[in-house]
Amino acid sequence: MSTAPSLANLSALPEGVRVPTYARAGLSPGIVHIGLGNFHRAHQAWYLHRLMDRGLAQDWAILGAGVRAADAAARTKMLAQDCLTTLIALDPTGRSAEVTGSMIGYVPVADGNAPLIAAMTDPAIRIVSLTVTEGGYYKTGDGGFDADHPDMAHDAAHPDTPRSAFGAMVAALAARRARGTGPFTCQSCDNLQGNGDILRQTVVGLARLTDADLADWIDGACTFPNSMVDCIVPATGPSELALARDFGVDDAVPVTHEAFRQWVIEDRFCAGRPDWDLVGATFTDDVHAYEAMKIRILNGGHQVIANAGEIVGVPTIADCMAHPDIHALFRKVETEEIVPHVHAVPGMTPQSYVDLIDSRFSNPEIRDTTRRVAFDGSSRHTGFVLPVIRAGLAAGTPVAGLALVEALWARMCEGTREDGSTIDTNDPIWDDLQAAAKAARDDPQAWLDQPRLYGDLAQDAKFAPAFARWLRMIWADGTVAALRSYHGQG
Repeated sequence: MSTAPSLANLSALPEGVRVPTYARAGLSPGIVHIGLGNFHRAHQAWYLHRLMDRGLAQDWAILGAGVRAADAAARTKMLAQDCLTTLIALDPTGRSAEVTGSMIGYVPVADGNAPLIAAMTDPAIRIVSLTVTEGGYYKTGDGGFDADHPDMAHDAAHPDTPRSAFGAMVAALAARRARGTGPFTCQSCDNLQGNGDILRQTVVGLARLTDADLADWIDGACTFPNSMVDCIVPATGPSELALARDFGVDDAVPVTHEAFRQWVIEDRFCAGRPDWDLVGATFTDDVHAYEAMKIRILNGGHQVIANAGEIVGVPTIADCMAHPDIHALFRKVETEEIVPHVHAVPGMTPQSYVDLIDSRFSNPEIRDTTRRVAFDGSSRHTGFVLPVIRAGLAAGTPVAGLALVEALWARMCEGTREDGSTIDTNDPIWDDLQAAAKAARDDPQAWLDQPRLYGDLAQDAKFAPAFARWLRMIWADGTVAALRSYHGQG
């Protein structure tokens, strides 16, 4: 018999499930978090929960928020269990479960975002944080602010009833400025290099479309700390729900995660912050080195293996690492083509980090689907892989393996696996990608001639021919043959 998590039921949960030691009635909100997915609940919310367990940060509780219609369903489920979350750590040495309570409410989801704007206008809110995916920041192909995007155009024309999270933030900051209640810190927790700088670009850029003085005030008064976040958090499905019940917890929205977390943050908070460093976070003036290591080796490494796995029908990332040819691709590309463009950080060399990621990806307890990792390749390849290709071309280091990675992505986007099964839509611009991928079967250049993705790389004398050779080989001889040709066993 499983027990649903709620404040009334905490004492009735099984003895082996760790529960909060703090009284939820004593908490008050200090953070609004937009984009309340699994990652946030397993990562940022967990750090705050552990800090609260020490009797600290009682005035920094989280109000969850969302701007999509689908967020309303998530809100209903979270409120039904008093915004408690069951976290299940999956480690080869054993599993453990913990109920966290650092989130105390969920803002109503509404057209025009009036409840969200009101919540962020409250002077008690000193941080507004976001996890809205790598592709959610309205960037142009060259990394600038996309003022012409329909969402941004709408929010500029209707600043009091915005549709985006950023429009809501601008509206709340405008109200706070008018009332003299001061700014809040804008904190991105997405996997983007320079995520704080990118968030600043979006928020200030949007504000400038309607009110230059407000934009200048936001730019000067608010802070946008860069950060690096790291924890592998699979999506929740039937097996994760069943796993929670195995622990005796009938959680409607449990989260599974690996037994590893890292959070490295610039200490730039205009209105104060929790002491996350007391529970394992790192504050530093040099986030860039940490985020470059993680984004290039871990996030880039995910893209190295996921597309190959999808094409040959390997269901999870751990299964990809158990596949000898996909694993060999990972090791060779990481060591020879990515590591040369990564600097060491205190306590970790790039090669040691590759070994750590190899172990983490290979964890059979983590059922992280290949499909999830391959999702939104148009953002992930441009953010995680293509910058390393450019670095390699500039330095004269090898890029053949990364060209193969791009060819595998092109092959995957054709939409069928090698066994003939269909790969369902898996990118916000899937139709465009699939059209280019189908054309590239006969003319590989058709894939590279996507300006929003490849730009100058499309005509590069070293990269473009290598890409074309690999894509032709994949179509002619199969994925495994191409992998073996690359790692020397063909």
